[in-house]
Formats: sequence, structure tokens, C-alpha cells
Amino acid sequence: MKSILTMARQKPQQQTSHVSEPQAPGPLSLNRVLDEFQGCSDLSHRNYPMIQADILFFDHLVDKQKFINNVIIPLENIRREELGGLLHQSQFKLEDETTKVVRGILDGDAALFVPQGVYLISVYGPEKRAIESSQTESTIVGPHDSFNESLDTNLSIIRRRVKSSRLKAKQFEVGEIFKTKVSLLYLDEIANMDFVNRMSDRIQAIEYSAVFDGSMLLQLIEDFPSTIFPLFLTSERPDVAVSKLNEGRVVVIMDQSPSVIVGPTTVFEFFTSPDDYYSRWAVGTFLRLLRYIAFVLTLTLTSMYVSITTYHYEMIPINLLASMSESRSRVPFPPVLEALLMETTLELLREAGARLPSKIGQTIGIVGGIVIGTAAVDAGFTSNILIIAVAMSAIASFVIPSYTMSGSIRLIRFALIILSGMLGNFGFIFGLGLVIIHLSKLTSLGAPYTLPLAPIKPSDWKDTFIRGPFWMFSKRPKQSRSPNETTNKMKK
Repeated sequence: MKSILTMARQKPQQQTSHVSEPQAPGPLSLNRVLDEFQGCSDLSHRNYPMIQADILFFDHLVDKQKFINNVIIPLENIRREELGGLLHQSQFKLEDETTKVVRGILDGDAALFVPQGVYLISVYGPEKRAIESSQTESTIVGPHDSFNESLDTNLSIIRRRVKSSRLKAKQFEVGEIFKTKVSLLYLDEIANMDFVNRMSDRIQAIEYSAVFDGSMLLQLIEDFPSTIFPLFLTSERPDVAVSKLNEGRVVVIMDQSPSVIVGPTTVFEFFTSPDDYYSRWAVGTFLRLLRYIAFVLTLTLTSMYVSITTYHYEMIPINLLASMSESRSRVPFPPVLEALLMETTLELLREAGARLPSKIGQTIGIVGGIVIGTAAVDAGFTSNILIIAVAMSAIASFVIPSYTMSGSIRLIRFALIILSGMLGNFGFIFGLGLVIIHLSKLTSLGAPYTLPLAPIKPSDWKDTFIRGPFWMFSKRPKQSRSPNETTNKMKK
């Protein structure tokens, strides 16, 4: 299809130009709007002298076919005395403020200037990414669609799943300069309105020049911005968002962001996966327990190695002590420096693999780990036991479904290694105690972050440490504080 600008040049009575010379500011007028877009060479201006009409629009923001059908064809086939009847059609929206007209043009509308006033015509239709599978939250069974960067598309995906008038949406804009649309979703009579109002107030209170992604937005609305733990769950999967809505949570969708924000949340939700619910309950329970074991391993294994080999050799079994002593006899560094060196090397390989193309990144991670590990042992820079501990810690960190939580755990691991190297087991236990105390004081939208463990809510354990059968899920989680706790009436 020929571009709209090319079609414009084929009409002798039409003139295509860009921004004209600005005139003195005043009430809403063509010159006033043109003055606002001074220097915007991509702004298109079409003139229809026979009917005294002008159109302003951004060619790359409009749907070409919609623009032709709703704007070009009607204006080219109408006389001046018939213009009033055309403007009464629903696609023409009368505006009387310059700021609203400017914002409409920036949102992809076409602004029509006629003697009767200024009208905005909705012809928005930019290019957008198709709905694809999630690259960060892949599952073996269950739905494979994911959100993309279009707010309207993401809303439609959720609406297709939640066919209920209880699904409510509030609209906001964030960013002092770059205005970005944000939608807050919740289920009426199921979500606690205190959480809805808290989230609304925090979004409206944002004073920042530009918010480009949901990951930036959540850092501006968290209860404790200085903590290293994520206080809101983010997901690219529509089924996860819908399940959280059903639990009474609040979901925030941001334009230009492929992930949604869910709150309030608990620390244990970062260890769950959609696969848990699409598999048999026994399999789901096994996988969830495996993730908790992986969490313990990735957090403590390297730190325990440093603590034991530095201060507590008596904890090593006799059969293992000889081989460990022989392995460490050629290492010139103390265990803490040895461990920090290998952990840093691992992080470098991980970051390099993430920044390179996927096929090359996988090769670099595998080959680099094998080559560097083998060479380090042969050169006497590290021991075989530490290589095993670091490798197991790395593998265990990949088992955790949430990338943000995995990053937080890696930071804590470095701190525990340093404390273990300084104070031995006392430093290790002291570090774990600080982490537990810190977690206990965190909240998400005012709700306890460590629920249902602290405060203790045994009724929620059936979907925290295990994945119980669905007939057990008769109540919504306590953290959601839903006014309607009952979810189903299934019997055993």
C-alpha cells in the first residue's frame, strides 16, 4: 500500500507540508498547535482548501487503512455545506483545549481543524510485536502465550480470560515528561480495596521524568525501596496474572512493558511456577520442595565450605579430610579469597552468556566453565571441592523460577562468604539471622512479606511449601485479605 504522504501528493487541491511558522499564542487554533510541535519534522500536515480543513497527524502512529477509510475518503468526497453532518459521526470527537489536542496527536489521533472547531479522530495503529511464548517463564504444559509491549493487547488478553464484569480497570499516567499509560486491574468484591487504593495512591504520587518499564515502576512504589528483595511479583504470563486476580491481588499493566506487576506478594511466591498447577499435585509438590532445597544449597553451600575449611576442620568426615587437605595443599589463597575469586568468575561467565546471542551465550557458559574450572585446579588457584560447591550453587540458582529473586540470593551469597571467612560458623549463622530479621520486617502493600510463616497461617501452607490437591483450595490466601474468601465448593 502506498504511504499516505504519497497519496497526498497525487491530489492537486491538497498540499502536504510540515510545521509552519509559529504565530503569536492564543486560544486553540491550528497555528497554536503547530507552534507546540515546532521542530517536529515527522509531523504531517494536510490541507483541504475547498472545505477549509487541515489535518495534523504522525504518519508512523496511525493505522494506514483506518486513516484512509475514516479521514481521507470522507473529506475528499464531501462539499463544504455537508461538513457539519459528517462531524456528527461518532469517530469525530470535539476538543476545545490545546493540551488535549496535542496529547491526542501524540497518542496517534488525527486532529481535524475546520471552522466548526477542532476534532480528534482515533486512527491509532502502530506496529507491535505479535503474541509469542515467554522467554523468561517457559513451561512444559499449560498456555504458552505471553504479554507484549502493547497495553491494549495485554488488556485484551486478560479480558479474554476473565469474562466477568467484576474485572475493573483504573487508568493512570506516569512520567513528568514521557507520559506512559498504566492500568490497575482488580476483581470487584474479591480484591481488598485497601490494596487497590494504596496502589492507586502510590502510582499517582510518582514524580519522575520518565518511567520506561514495569521494573522501574515497581521500584518507585515499593514499601521498602532500599531492600534487595523484590516486593512485587512480575510476570509475562497471562495465566499467572489471572490466577493472582482470582486470589484477590492487584495487577498493574504498563504500556511498553511486556510484564505485569502483582501485589501484594510473599517471598514464597517467587519459588512457585505455573507448572506446579498444571502437573499432578504430587509432582507439583516434589518440584516445589526441590526449589526450596535448591534455595538452601545456593545460599549456603559455598559459605559453609569457607567456614569449615577456615575454622572448623573437625566438622569434616575423616575419609574426606585427607582428600580435601591434599586438594587445598597447593592453593596459595585463603578459602575466603579462593571462594570469592571463583564466584566472581562464575558471575562474569553468567553475565557474558546473558549479553551474547543465545547460541553463543550457551557455548560460552558451558565451555568457559569447563575450561576455566579445569585450568584453575591444574594451576593450583582453587581446590576440586570448591569447584564442586560453586558449580552446585550455580545450578541450584537456576532452579529458582524468578530471575529477580535469584539475583537477590546471589548478592546475599557473597555477603555470607565474607562473614564466614571472618567469623566462621558464627558469622555464617549471624548473616542468616540478619536475613531472616530483614525479611520479617518487610511488607508488600502493607501486607506481611513472610506470610504464612510469620505470622503463622497454617491454612495457607497447603499452597506454600507443598502444592495440595485442588479440592483443598477452598479459601483465598490470607495475605489478600479478600472480603470473599471462598473460592469453590468442591468436595473430596
